[in-house]
Amino acid sequence: MAVLLHICCAPCSVECIDALREEGLELCGYWYDPNIQPYTEYRMRRDTLIEYAKRVELPLELADEYDLRAWVRMLPNLDDRCGACYASRLDRAAAYAAEHGFEAYSTTLLISPYQRHDLIREIGGRIGQKYGVEFLYRDFRPRFRRGQYRAREMGLYMQKYCGCVFSEEEAALRKEHSAPKLSEGFEFLPVEPEVTISKERKDKRRYIGLLLEADPSEKLVEKYLDDGELFVLRYKGEAASVAVTVRVDDETVELKNLVTDERFRGRGYAGRLIKYLADNYKPRFRKMLVGTTENNIPFYVKHGFDRYEKTVKNFFTENYDGEIFDGELKCEDLYCYSRRLS
Repeated sequence: MAVLLHICCAPCSVECIDALREEGLELCGYWYDPNIQPYTEYRMRRDTLIEYAKRVELPLELADEYDLRAWVRMLPNLDDRCGACYASRLDRAAAYAAEHGFEAYSTTLLISPYQRHDLIREIGGRIGQKYGVEFLYRDFRPRFRRGQYRAREMGLYMQKYCGCVFSEEEAALRKEHSAPKLSEGFEFLPVEPEVTISKERKDKRRYIGLLLEADPSEKLVEKYLDDGELFVLRYKGEAASVAVTVRVDDETVELKNLVTDERFRGRGYAGRLIKYLADNYKPRFRKMLVGTTENNIPFYVKHGFDRYEKTVKNFFTENYDGEIFDGELKCEDLYCYSRRLS
């Protein structure tokens, strides 16, 4: 099937192109993005896409039109600018697809968790019916982090805001993105194919041996395994790092255990697992807690747990049989820090 792929920028196209080619679809890229402002930004994104399309041998059609004043006049009001922007670009793409014999059209906008995904789907389908060409809907969002990672690895220009002057203003004022509206259970794919991360729903206790390396109380480990969720990072199919989280309340999740197999230490896998958890818990919780020994405070602060919450005095002496050591440090108090998620 011949598909016209509207492309908003090169970084967003990386995983979309691969995903559609994996389906055996015949692709042609289409550039029509007058919403990208100012002109220097428009030119940078356009030229980056042209070079990337050559690199991956993607045919590319350019509707190379830039008219800031016309684009602003097209907006019904600033509150609905995103819907109007989606519609203007998808209308041009669908019209081109119908005129040039494509069976379907789609857009790389579908990869961003920060775009209004359901609105894009609704508008794309409606416009497709208007021109008699199918809107090929795909939820590319699980591949978003991987695509961003690959784009940086290739040295592609990475923009700092969505596109229009209003989104640039928001970025300049450091207005935060609202949390992506993702369904419960949504998971981003890991950035590197040989490294996989998954939530284990069955037979969680087979990881107790590894978890006991970080927490020597089998009774405590079994309790939070029963109450919580267990995630495993694997390298080439072999368990390398494991984390257990427990829901505290509607706004808070706690990282109860994080451990990396000795054979895989020093590769940054624990940090990757923390980032994965933060990305996927962001739609559901406002913050993530962790309780740690004094020696490990710098590690967790480095990975975003930069807000001190409290100290639980004599935690290790009261909850464990015998003395607990972290290196040469005798553990007594538990230090609690948090990381903001949204």
